[in-house]
Amino acid sequence: MTPVTDRAALEAALAAHPAVLVLYGGQACGVCQAIKPRLGAMLAAEFPRLEALYVDCQGEVAALCAQQRVFSLPVVELWFEGQRFETFVRAFSLAEVRRALQRPYAARFAVHD
Repeated sequence: MTPVTDRAALEAALAAHPAVLVLYGGQACGVCQAIKPRLGAMLAAEFPRLEALYVDCQGEVAALCAQQRVFSLPVVELWFEGQRFETFVRAFSLAEVRRALQRPYAARFAVHD
């Protein structure tokens, strides 16, 4: 996952990539640290054209998290064509994220390949 350090970098990534997953987490968040590698592995295996970003809300970019209205961790946002498609907050499974990604990802990349 690509670390994001400011709002401009986040906005640039959302504009540059047709499909983006943003994980908002923190170093002190045990759940965040547990799902980050599993989420990365799932994306690499099943959704290789999706850009994966990571925002550390407990680090120097905490203000970015507040600007994005992220006040609890972990949060996963799915973006397609610059529009927020789905948001998962605190209690969710990787299977839910997978299901939410399958249809729009397949439609986006099957049509534009």
